[in-house]
Amino acid sequence: MSILSGKNILLGITAGIAAYKTANLVRLFIKAGANVKVVMTPASKDFITPLTLSTLSKNPVHSSFVNDDDDDAVWNNHVELGLWADLFIIAPATANTLSKMANGVCDNLLMATYLSAKCPVYFAPAMDLDMYKHPTTLRSFQILKSFGNIMIPATSGELASGLIGEGRMAEPEDIVAFIEDDVIGKLPLKGKKVLITAGPTYEAIDPVRFIGNHSSGKMGFEIAKAAANLGAEVHLISGPTSETVSHSLIHLTNVVSASQMYDAVHKYYKTVDVAILSAAVADYKPKNVSEVKIKKKENSFTIELEKTKDILASLGESKVHQFLVGFALETNNELEHAKGKLKAKNLNLIVLNSLNDKGAGFGGSTNKVTFITDSDEVIQNELKSKAEVAQDVMNQILKQIHA
Repeated sequence: MSILSGKNILLGITAGIAAYKTANLVRLFIKAGANVKVVMTPASKDFITPLTLSTLSKNPVHSSFVNDDDDDAVWNNHVELGLWADLFIIAPATANTLSKMANGVCDNLLMATYLSAKCPVYFAPAMDLDMYKHPTTLRSFQILKSFGNIMIPATSGELASGLIGEGRMAEPEDIVAFIEDDVIGKLPLKGKKVLITAGPTYEAIDPVRFIGNHSSGKMGFEIAKAAANLGAEVHLISGPTSETVSHSLIHLTNVVSASQMYDAVHKYYKTVDVAILSAAVADYKPKNVSEVKIKKKENSFTIELEKTKDILASLGESKVHQFLVGFALETNNELEHAKGKLKAKNLNLIVLNSLNDKGAGFGGSTNKVTFITDSDEVIQNELKSKAEVAQDVMNQILKQIHA
């Protein structure tokens, strides 16, 4: 999954021959998981049709303040378009439009939307060689960058005039990659590594049976997504689960038993900045595992159990620079037990949830948690979706790291 997944992208298209490339650009944004809307200058429709772009984007394409051919015309609200967007990309950006942007000339819907936008604005210049190097164009580049707009540099190649030189709009694949890199580079966890455990562990009794629990892994997977969306490189280690994840910054390792999870966690722990252990790891495992299926013979059957290695405690003992987060699922004396676990295992933060709270715990799509910090601060949260809880967890970690 791309960092652009779920983002609202507004694509502004101006009247340059490179406009024909925007069909592929829209397709790539959609493929990355983004929501795309298109606003065009009237003249750009000579180079690519709104029908093509609306079909690819699955949204109406706007090029004027009202649709003249509609008897019940509704105003195309440029303010709403600007506020809807998480990212605004103007490609191709002609010399004419760049000059208007630099000087605040507002004579079409695209320009009105640009002047209303509150999100980051990227522009991909496209023009002939001499126009690209003209002092007025270079001045437009500088003015726009001083506004905080982000320039996607043109490349060199054959131009519409037949000349060879600079001014060719960046290819759609390169535009998407440029924006992805720029977005990631500005995220608070860019360059950081985060280790996350998720799901249950299964401790074998024989080749058929095991000791396990009801953890779905959903909470850990949501935390992994939240961390990756903040720019972190994530090592997600999961026990058996039906949850799936596809994100360029998440590396998934599947394990089954507590022993396998212990080994996988310690493989990465020394190199990570943050470790979040949300997995429901078995506290005990069968001392002896049968190599064949145990037959039902007696009226009663006894399994001798032994403790598994305490993964969280082992990380607390070897902690050097890592920010260490644990989870506690309790049924009684919740706060007392969670505080004891926080101190005993040398944690920076513990996330407490109680099976006494409706909507919390295993299996569901919601959770209700309380944060307890290593400075003894207790922060109670309302019942939320696990995706929202995951974001809250990451925000609390950032708050403590930067305190």
